Amino acid sequence: MAGRSRNTPDQQPSEAEGLLPADYDLADLYGAQSADEDPDDTAVLVPPVVLPPDAELAAAALAVPLISRVVALARWIAPHREVDEHGDLGEADRVQAARMLGAEDPDEEDVVEAMRAWALACDLDLVETGTTEEGTHVAIPGPDLDAIEAGEPAAVLGLWFEAAELVRELAAEAESVDPEVVEGGGLDDTDGLAEVEDARDQAAEILDEALHTLYETTAFAEPGAETVPLGVLAALLVVPDGQEPDEEMLGEITDLMVVLDPMLGDLAELGLVEHRPIDPDLFEEGGDGEAAEVVDTDRPLTEEDAARFGTVRLTPLGQYAVREWLLAEGYDAPLVGDLADRDGPALLRALAEDGPLFAEAELKAWLAARAPLDAARDLLAGARGRDPQSPVRRYYCVLGLGEIGEEAAAAVLEVVDDPELGGLAREWLRARGADVAAAERDVALWRVVDSMAAVMLLSAGEGGRLQALVADLPVTDNPASYFGEVWRVPHPMTVEVLEAVGELHLDRRVAKEARRAAVKARSLRAQGA
Repeated sequence: MAGRSRNTPDQQPSEAEGLLPADYDLADLYGAQSADEDPDDTAVLVPPVVLPPDAELAAAALAVPLISRVVALARWIAPHREVDEHGDLGEADRVQAARMLGAEDPDEEDVVEAMRAWALACDLDLVETGTTEEGTHVAIPGPDLDAIEAGEPAAVLGLWFEAAELVRELAAEAESVDPEVVEGGGLDDTDGLAEVEDARDQAAEILDEALHTLYETTAFAEPGAETVPLGVLAALLVVPDGQEPDEEMLGEITDLMVVLDPMLGDLAELGLVEHRPIDPDLFEEGGDGEAAEVVDTDRPLTEEDAARFGTVRLTPLGQYAVREWLLAEGYDAPLVGDLADRDGPALLRALAEDGPLFAEAELKAWLAARAPLDAARDLLAGARGRDPQSPVRRYYCVLGLGEIGEEAAAAVLEVVDDPELGGLAREWLRARGADVAAAERDVALWRVVDSMAAVMLLSAGEGGRLQALVADLPVTDNPASYFGEVWRVPHPMTVEVLEAVGELHLDRRVAKEARRAAVKARSLRAQGA
């Protein structure tokens, strides 16, 4: 299967006037998004995704037109069909193959498309070639054809994934080769070959980074909102985290869009992505050599205008493929539900380590496999402890109890006098109207420290949520008295919580008393109390 050549406009993207992304405000065209993580930072945890069952993925793979043509060709040659010494069909069979694939009166383009499918079928060993005893070259169906036609998930997904790897490689290769260089024989030169290899490697790296970014974007997207404007995808790859794009970056974004567009089109042919290409009219020249003004840049950019710059959506098959590639590169690429077979303590430990990325979805998957009351008891058992992770475990325990709802009440009632869970339990029950006494003063203060500690650990001490908690502390008009109680709270993070209050509270008097209390709490910790 040969990759398609690119028809690059004579005018470079960065030179077109009045049409390109650089002519628009980034917030209008791209949503002013930039990458949350450095694409080169392989230590970043990849967010988990929800994949359909293998049988559903296999059905989607068989429904991809290119795959269905490949399978049809393999069945068509049964039990065998003559080919030349290179494994190619003769002229008459090529036309017949195109007709079998649906072309009533095949033209040259129909035959070319049929032979692209034939080449892929041979590359995937769905069609095998050999020589008879009489010396005739023949093609026969591959050994996996029956299993693939029967829809066996392992066989179908194995075939489709192998095809995806080929298409990904060929997409980058096609993008790296200038057709004029090929026609001019420039590839015979050693330097020319090295230049093409470098360009291919660069195109492959760009495509891989784009797919990785799409994977993460899709994982976090709301259902139905997985489609990404091509400009947003390019901006995520170009604009460093926390920076606003300058004019040079806008030009780079435009150039990257033009590079990605045809490669994504190749992947769309195999069902990895749904892709709306860049409108070619955007790069057409007018009669005077100037770019045609096809979009009015003086008015607000509409959704239709933005779509003309291209869009892309990673399909479930695409998520499946990208996840396999990420795993092969050593990334941890979990699936939602990976923790469903663990008990409550193990679940909460895992969430405490990596939870901000997937806690809600993972909790729902875990709860779906359990009776509500049993699940509540298991979560509460996992929430006990005074180790450094324990505040975060209790935080996720509360989230889980909230998902269960009223059916968790009986389990929560059982721990109202627990030294670590009592404050949490009474707070949870009273919020739902239960006739339960409020926690004793020492338990209530312990709960305040524990709640703030959880948010500090989850947010690394940053963000408005911690600031809001600090502002809402019931300090009253006597902060010295309040913090005089807090510094004695036997919680593993009392010192850190008081230091955070001292740094973040907007009332200078309150902040000063919190810092004083932190010093006393640190001294108490040093004494081993």
